[in-house]
Amino acid sequence: MPTSSAQTGSRARKSAPRYAWESLTDEQLLSLRFCDLKLRMEGTPIQRSIDRLYAELEQRGIRFKPHCWFAQEWFSPDGIPGIAIPFYLAHPRLMRLERRYMREVEGGNRNWLMRILRHEAGHAFDSAYRLRRRRRWREIFGPASLPYPDSYRPRPGSRRFVQHLGAWYAQAHPTEDFAETFAVWLKPHSAWRRQYQGWPAFGKLQFIDAMAEEFGGARPSVNERATIEDVREDTRTLRQHYEQKHARYRAHRRSGADELLLKIFTAAPPRRSAAKAASVVREMRQPLRRQIVRSGAFSEYLVHQVLRLVIERCEALDLYVRGPRRELKAHLLWVVGRLAESYEERQLPRVSL
Repeated sequence: MPTSSAQTGSRARKSAPRYAWESLTDEQLLSLRFCDLKLRMEGTPIQRSIDRLYAELEQRGIRFKPHCWFAQEWFSPDGIPGIAIPFYLAHPRLMRLERRYMREVEGGNRNWLMRILRHEAGHAFDSAYRLRRRRRWREIFGPASLPYPDSYRPRPGSRRFVQHLGAWYAQAHPTEDFAETFAVWLKPHSAWRRQYQGWPAFGKLQFIDAMAEEFGGARPSVNERATIEDVREDTRTLRQHYEQKHARYRAHRRSGADELLLKIFTAAPPRRSAAKAASVVREMRQPLRRQIVRSGAFSEYLVHQVLRLVIERCEALDLYVRGPRRELKAHLLWVVGRLAESYEERQLPRVSL
């Protein structure tokens, strides 16, 4: 059973390094520069998760261990076999700040964290052994030299891609396809041979399996240990970071779901006590998911992605509940069903990156 972010935060509070800024207010904390945080990875829960990743690689016969550092976002730089980890995962106080301003903490519980780490390890493994230069890699995944898109239109029904992170991320770019496939293959006790049997994606998993056997025991071709965008050298303030992040969010997060949501919610609260739409959908998410999945109309993965989209758009549009709550579940079932059908028909807008 996945560990909740609350449980993760509780353990982190007991063992995270102590910092002078822990007792600052949000406003005071936002005024600090990243380099002023003086973050340390040693002895933290995130370090234990990295050690767990190393153990998983070793169990799969891979001697390579990507180096890790704190940056503003998750990424693995092209040509550098390492993983940048968001600064907020260094300490529960920073996780609370991230949740306040971004509404969620990407990688904020152990299950989610390990899924992202395995994905980024796939990028790092690719860089360490220059796998994308191999002709067979390009034949299976496509040329890594393709321009990285600002957005992509997922095809939920496609079996050419594995399903790992949200929004059918493997479909974004050949390098993301490789990293997602690697993550599915790496997961302990992964049932990929059974789950993807008969899918075109199965051949990609077999390719990863063969590459791991061929290169797992070899020294990496690339030993670069640079730490790109390391927060220890970043002189921007946390306030500047969140202002820039919100600007990007407003520019890119638009969705065809908006029209449907505005049929059942409102941007003008009818009264002061009106409930926030996003909060209500979060409360109803599990019963909605179970009812839709039980109907057999859509896959659990698809329903999960659509409900995430609904909550995201309710927050972005600052929507409120209007009318009696007793009718809301039926209305939401209708909206989720319409959006799921649109995804299957490939009609929803592109996903921003």
